[in-house]
Amino acid sequence: MNVILFPGQGSQHIGMGKDLYESSDLAKKLFKLSNSILGFDITDVMFKGSAEDLKKTDITQPAIFIHSTILFTINSTNAHAYAGHSLGEFSALSCSGSLIFEDALKLVLIRARAMHKACKNNETTMAAILGLDDSSVNTICDNIPNVVTANYNCPGQIVISGSKNSIDKACKSIKEIGGKTIILPVGGAFHSPYMESAKKELEDAIMSLKFSKPDKPIYQNFDANPHLDIEKIKNNLINQLTSPVLWTQTINKLIADNYKLFIECGPGRVLQGLVKKINRDMDVSSI
Repeated sequence: MNVILFPGQGSQHIGMGKDLYESSDLAKKLFKLSNSILGFDITDVMFKGSAEDLKKTDITQPAIFIHSTILFTINSTNAHAYAGHSLGEFSALSCSGSLIFEDALKLVLIRARAMHKACKNNETTMAAILGLDDSSVNTICDNIPNVVTANYNCPGQIVISGSKNSIDKACKSIKEIGGKTIILPVGGAFHSPYMESAKKELEDAIMSLKFSKPDKPIYQNFDANPHLDIEKIKNNLINQLTSPVLWTQTINKLIADNYKLFIECGPGRVLQGLVKKINRDMDVSSI
């Protein structure tokens, strides 16, 4: 059985989607529809923008969603299950038929702008921690106020999120016990309590939209379990914003449920690398 994986922020690159636009009439139609839905020419930024332009939260998230969903659509990809990393969960919802493309893209833009707004209210950031086990990082976070574990990406790669001062303190403690730290070029403390105001905006938007039962289970970040129930999916999607992304746990659950092939659908190959670090025996590929 195969599972389609959709990436989140960090997989964007200059010129993303231009090859799809030029090679497929359906892709071209969907890119133009995206511009219309968003009210600005995002394809211009995707195809011609700088790396700095593409790093802006309210550009990055819609751009990756658009690329991932169009890539899935034009390839008529078969899936037995879906999973998305953070933002990628919205791509999974659209490609599974749970949300129509237009509604999912509107939701992604609302989420991105709400997160951007929440970041402006506080001096916050995120850092990748390499070379330490989960419990060591969790212990450090537990002992420093205003910093939490945000992403369990794979063994030895965890992301922490919080105020800049607290992240600096945590990074110092992590280096003292042999870990490596990398401050990430992101807008703020995603997947932390600092996103509480954005969570409220996202909840209002989610509750105003019509969701359908997905055609196959979606393994969600919040609890690493498969879901088909619409109300559960919506609640998990809302809670995801202030909770850690349980990616390692999600992949391990998929493996336990007998999924053998992990297919990444989106710009880049970040998720393929994470799957191999979680279990090197798994087959990975990309669309």
